Amino acid sequence: MERVIIAYSGGVDSTLLLKAASLSGLKDILAVTASSESLPQEELSFAKEMASSLNIRHRIIFTEELKDENFSSNPPNRCYYCKKGLFNKLREIATKEGIQYILDGTNADDGHDWRPGRQAADELGIISPLHDAGFTKKEIRELSFSLGLPTWNKPATPCLASRFPYGQRITSEALERVNRAEKFIKKFGIRELRVREHAEIARLEIPLKEFKILTDEGIRMEIVNFLKSLGYIYITLDLQGLRSGSLNEMLSMVNSDKGD
Repeated sequence: MERVIIAYSGGVDSTLLLKAASLSGLKDILAVTASSESLPQEELSFAKEMASSLNIRHRIIFTEELKDENFSSNPPNRCYYCKKGLFNKLREIATKEGIQYILDGTNADDGHDWRPGRQAADELGIISPLHDAGFTKKEIRELSFSLGLPTWNKPATPCLASRFPYGQRITSEALERVNRAEKFIKKFGIRELRVREHAEIARLEIPLKEFKILTDEGIRMEIVNFLKSLGYIYITLDLQGLRSGSLNEMLSMVNSDKGD
């Protein structure tokens, strides 16, 4: 390919892709990270540091998906509009720089969940080397470990917009609220979690093995009080534990009802 743009989020997948590109002998690699209200600022800082450590040219662009009603109204294909906006911006950069190929970190496991963003990638000719090579998330973590990448055991950090049920409007205030809630809870040693916002209800998804942390009265009340200070009235713990894409379960139920 010689010259590529890599959509770089700083996550496990795109970091391995960036490292692989750096080892491949490509003439020019430009990592581009999209900064927006849906991305926690610590993730942006990590992306900057990681690209610098790999001596990769890095550019930050600003996306304003909340201004797009197709995104902020939060339909089931919300991610399509977000990704289409991002990939269009990357295509503009590629045209200006004379770069033909744009890559992203989609892996082979991503096809098992509802991923409307893939449609945008296909429409705009985005290439997904990890997916095409058949790399699963487990294999990506193992390879990242062997290459000494700090992301090998990094928790998944999906877009903050994924915390809201489809149809519930996404606002900058709501994004900031779930971000602050999650950062606070992580202080108690829970590295990976989701605070799903259902209007005045905060539904906590944490790994089953970490339920015991919340049995500590002091910790439990600190979390309850802090989340209530953010405006939540009810604080609940999801007994099924942490699971990726749990809000997509609503789509399965709707499709099942239609089938009946």
